[in-house]
Parts: sequence; C-alpha cells; structure tokens
Amino acid sequence: MATTSHPRVSVIIPVRDESRRIRQCIEGILNQTIPIYEIIVIDSGSSDGTLEILREFPEVSLIEIDGSTFNHGLTRNLGVKSSSGDFCLLTVGDAYAFNEHWVQNLLDGFIDDEVLAVCGQQVVDHLPENNPAQWFRPQSEPSIRKLKFSAEQWRGLKPMDKKKAIGWDDVNAMYRRDALVQSPFKKTSYSEDLIWAYDALALGKAIAYNYEARVFHYHNENAEFAYKRALTACYFRYKLTGYMQEPISHIDFIQMLRWLKSILIARYFNPRTILKWMMYNINRRNATVKAIAHLNEAIINGERYLDDFHQNACGKPPIPSKK
Repeated sequence: MATTSHPRVSVIIPVRDESRRIRQCIEGILNQTIPIYEIIVIDSGSSDGTLEILREFPEVSLIEIDGSTFNHGLTRNLGVKSSSGDFCLLTVGDAYAFNEHWVQNLLDGFIDDEVLAVCGQQVVDHLPENNPAQWFRPQSEPSIRKLKFSAEQWRGLKPMDKKKAIGWDDVNAMYRRDALVQSPFKKTSYSEDLIWAYDALALGKAIAYNYEARVFHYHNENAEFAYKRALTACYFRYKLTGYMQEPISHIDFIQMLRWLKSILIARYFNPRTILKWMMYNINRRNATVKAIAHLNEAIINGERYLDDFHQNACGKPPIPSKK
C-alpha cells in the first residue's frame, strides 16, 4: 500500500460488532497524508455486518478469532505478530480520524530514537447523538511531551505523578514494532495500554504524547456502564501506581450551569432535548461519584478484598452500547 519513501505503518484494529463506524474508521485511515503499509483487523465474533463491510476493502487483512478467546493484551499481540511494518498503530473499530494528518502527527512524536511509542488524544465529535457537554472544544495548542525517568526517579515519583505519566490510550497510540515484539502486551482483562506504558517507564524507556494526533471516539453511557468504567479505570490505576482517586463532589449549581451552557451553545433549545442531556450528565456524574466512593472503601479493606470486590462488581470489562 505504501511507497518505500514513507515509514511502514501497520494499523492494528481489534473489533466486534462495529458496523456503525467501521467504514468511517477504515476510510479515515486510507485518506491519511502518509500512505498506510497494511491494515490488520482482528474480529472476535461480529454478527452485525462488520465482516461484510471489511471485505469491501482489499487493503484490509482480516483475522477471525473465537470471541471467547479475546483478550485486550493477547489479541493485540496477535495483530503485532501478524504485522510487518516498522510502526504499529493501535486503534479501535468505532474510532475515526480527526483529520488527514493523524498518522503524520503520531510519527512526529518520535522526536528521537529513544522514543518507543507515541500516544495521541481521543475527542468527541459535534454530532447530535453525542453528549454536547463532552464535545471537543480545544483550549490551547498541543505540544509534544517526551517522558523518560531513571529507575531512581521513577521510584521516587508520587502516585499522582505516575498516574499522570501513564495516561496512555490504545484507542490512539503508535509503537515501534520492535518495542512491542520485545515487550508485548500483558494478558489482562483491561488496561493493557496503561500496563505497557508503566512497564516501559519503570524500565527507563522513553514514551511521548502528541495530542495534535486526534481521533473521534465516543460512547453513550448508561449509569451501569459509567459506574463500571470508572470503577475499572480507577482500580487499574491504583494497582499500577498506588494512586487512590480523590472523591469527587456531587453535582452543584455551578456544574449544572456549565452543562446547560454547553447544551445551549450546541444550539439545542428544545426543552425535551435540554432535559435529556441534563439528565444524562446527572446520571453519569452520580455513577462516577458512586464508583470512586465504593472503590476507595474497598482499598481500605486490603488488596484481597479489593480484588474480589472489583471482580464481583465488574466481572468482564464494561462493554459500551453499540446503539
């Protein structure tokens, strides 16, 4: 697909039932200013037309696996093993490129040979089905941020600083393929990206962030999903870094006004629509408050209790609605 004058970029996408966005995802990849060397899609049991859409693209190499064998870490390793590019770009089937410079912006993050991987940003498109309070409204110009620590520096970091350092995201991340071959993702039910970034920094390796590299990605969250997502995210951050999430406050009048303002800026003036999005944000916030409180209580009761609590509360990772 790509000419030899460009870096060879392999795109790896695990999917299941992504018919709503997969065409947009693939087309956004093919329309980049950097020609893509190969696109590898690992499907774990789609039954909604995703496979039929993927077969329309001769550029896609499709790997089908049994859904029961899917694992966030090991399935991505399968994609890496099947690739032959110099760089592996990891994304998901319901994310799509912010613009045609997405891949170039990720490559720009490899500012020197030390940088093993670059993470971009996921943002929310201005669509009527997306929560207007989360629509992407940039506040400043992004810059490339390289992180590298000595073993002594890493051990001396506070949990909060470690948590900030591993704000990694496989919805939008590019790796040197050799780095993933030498240090593959761990077998894990969730947060394979955070674990990889933590291990890399703990070993004195360099990673970078370039939030100019953006993809659109969004899920509507009912209260149950929002609770489990917040609980799982905070659990893995705590297990990795020791960071115990500060409790967040319940909704106050100022927060309500901010939500209302974002809805009105989106030019939603119908009372029913305003009520819909206000209630959505209220329920989402309440679920997050509840999740953090419950997890912190579990942490106080010890590691074994915490692990059992998380397993019982979440079981498998939270799965967003495809509606």
